[in-house]
Amino acid sequence: MESNLYASRIFTEPGGFPSGIEGPACDSEGNLYAVNYARRHTIGKVTPAGECELFVELPEGSSGCGIRFNRQGNMLVADHIGHHILEVDIRTRQVAVRVFEPAMNQPNDLAIADNGVLFASDPNWRDSTGQLWRIGPDNRAELLEAGMGTTNGIEISPDGRVLYVNETRQRLIWAYDLSASMDISRKRLHASFPDYGLDGMRCDAAGNLYVTRHGKGSIAVLSPEGELLREIVLHGKECTNLTFGGPDGRTCYVTVADTGNIETFRTEAAGRCWLQRQEKYGFEKKEESIE
Repeated sequence: MESNLYASRIFTEPGGFPSGIEGPACDSEGNLYAVNYARRHTIGKVTPAGECELFVELPEGSSGCGIRFNRQGNMLVADHIGHHILEVDIRTRQVAVRVFEPAMNQPNDLAIADNGVLFASDPNWRDSTGQLWRIGPDNRAELLEAGMGTTNGIEISPDGRVLYVNETRQRLIWAYDLSASMDISRKRLHASFPDYGLDGMRCDAAGNLYVTRHGKGSIAVLSPEGELLREIVLHGKECTNLTFGGPDGRTCYVTVADTGNIETFRTEAAGRCWLQRQEKYGFEKKEESIE
């Protein structure tokens, strides 16, 4: 076993991103992307060596938050200002509107099922409420639940049977059963915390859920049963989101707002988002179910 597991280190220079740094997501080449590079309304690209550059300017009136990659290898971006889900062609860097839903508050983060169906968290920070949306292959947004707390981090278990959604200000994580037809049921409390906020979440291949503790500067790792397994201490305090990458999918990248950079640590299991990008695991295995 590696000796440096779960020990966070600085990956990019502090101050390279403004306080709105979020995202993040890795492409199949191992490059990392995060929103708000050097200034807001942009997306930055970070190479595996930690070299940063401007990747794309978002359209006027748009500002990105969570990022995911779809079956075609394109980037999906939750636009929390424009009520959009944007799609960025990685090759041409062209930005298109995939979904426009005016009933959304501020789409924040995305989870993507193996068949390409999207789930979006949608907080209303003004009154500490939130919504949960599902977006099918027809790009139509369907409201699954309203009247929640401030919905933020969202993820699907590696077996595709559980949808996790957290509420930042209420410090709660909810679990739903997820059917083959992408319907949710049997909502139950997965975990709660006495202090600090919750932000982005991602699962590893073992089904453990990694949760950013915004303000505490740590990543809580929960078992599939909701048991706290460990907390990984970061250098910065305002961690916003995380993703998995690296050659084996066992490198976790965390965006940190107060230091304006990215931290990284190694894990025992690969991340679910990394496995989805591999040919033998990827989206194609369930593609027939979305027709």
